Amino acid sequence: MVKLNKIYTRTGDDGTTGLVDGSRVSKADPRMAAIGDVDEANSAIGLAVIALGAPAAGALTRIQNDLFDLGADLATPGEDFAPSQMALRIVPEQVARLEAEIDAMNDTLAPLTSFILPGGSAAGAALHLARAIVRRAERTAIAASESVPLNPAALAYLNRLSDYLFVASRYVNQSAGGDVLWVPGGSRQ
Repeated sequence: MVKLNKIYTRTGDDGTTGLVDGSRVSKADPRMAAIGDVDEANSAIGLAVIALGAPAAGALTRIQNDLFDLGADLATPGEDFAPSQMALRIVPEQVARLEAEIDAMNDTLAPLTSFILPGGSAAGAALHLARAIVRRAERTAIAASESVPLNPAALAYLNRLSDYLFVASRYVNQSAGGDVLWVPGGSRQ
């Protein structure tokens, strides 16, 4: 259980931050960039939750919890990616759950005939923004994985989450006027 009595600790004043095992790394470390981008993605999903309202946002709230776990996973050094009492790890079942939810939403959608522009409704736009931030989080996590071992399931989760958010934006927008289609070269004249 987390218990925070004080928000500031002063331990990061030297430009370092602690990992789960107690070791310290630079706040500019690629691992920390990935953790920061995951946090930003989680915040963007929070905006989408507000735009959607309850109960439609239930799955997104679960995903927000998953992203806290994913941040802890990224902050846990080592090559043992099995979850334990001391290590939160993303597991393949979480990726599979996203895939099942993507498939269920996608089954209700017309096939894409064009790329779509981010937007449609306020909720759809919020989901697109979250998707773009998750894509960045995935890129920074992949970059970090080139220098330190990271859980492959965590990387797959980020990849699948951006797909989930894309399909969710289309799902939300189908009852709000539909997707906004890209018209290649449509504004040249």
